Parts: sequence; structure tokens; C-alpha cells
Amino acid sequence: MPEKTLDMLFHETLKDIYYAERQILKALPKMARAAQSPDSKAAFEKHRDETEGHVERLQQVFEIIGKRAQGKTCEAIQGLIAEGEEIIEEFKGSPALDAGLISAAQAVEHYEIARYGTLKTWAKQLGLDAAVALLDQTLQEEGATDKALSKLALSAANIKAAA
Repeated sequence: MPEKTLDMLFHETLKDIYYAERQILKALPKMARAAQSPDSKAAFEKHRDETEGHVERLQQVFEIIGKRAQGKTCEAIQGLIAEGEEIIEEFKGSPALDAGLISAAQAVEHYEIARYGTLKTWAKQLGLDAAVALLDQTLQEEGATDKALSKLALSAANIKAAA
């Protein structure tokens, strides 16, 4: 059995986040439809558009390492998305729905930030400079989305839920 290397771990983690991003692409339109406030809907739609770019960048990273772009089932993202779907079902029509959706979206963002930060660090260690730039661009966007969701959480969505 071959020795496990950082190259191999990088590739496996890349497959993980590729799968995750593709699942997120499917979940975001559902969240946008379920959201009650126009600001929440717009935030989910904007992130869906950005996520399409994330998938494209990941495909470029696969090309850089000479591997076919493919996903590997990520149970973590499946669980996070299931929690979001549960919130949609349990809080549909309630003033707390958008607050719950924002919370679910932030859990996904934090997962993505962790993965992209790790992949960027490993890409640096592996001398994959072009991959570092692509991963950093996505990492910056994920961080900005997290901040935007935090701002949204302080707005009407949570105020309405607390009333």
C-alpha cells in the first residue's frame, strides 16, 4: 500500500469541498425560495451565483494537479444542509424562519472557510502557486459572505424573530 502523502490528502480534501459546493448549489435556491425577507432572498441568490464561480475555480485546481474534477461524498455538508431543510420545514411561515436560515447558511460558510483555508495552506506547502491564488480568491469570498450574513442576522430577520 502506498504511503499517504500531503498530495493525496490535498486531492481527497479537494474532492470533499467540490462535492460540498455542488450540494450547496442545489440547496441555495431552496433557501432563497423559503426566505421571507427580500434581503435574505437576495443574500441566498447572490451566494448561489458566487458558488458557481467556486465550482469553476475548483475545476481549475483539479486541472493544475492533473486530476479529473470529481466529488467525494461529504457527510458534514449533507448534515448541515439537512439542518437547513429541517429549519425550513419546522419554521415555515414563522417570524423566526429567516433567522434560522441565516444561521444554517453561516454553519455552511464556516465549514467552507475551514476547508478553503486548509487547502490554501497545503497548496502553499506543495508549491501549487496557481492553486493558492484560486483558493484564496474563494476563501476571501466565503469570508465576505459570512460577514454579510452576520450583518443580515443583526437586521430585521432576527429583530422580527425576537418580537
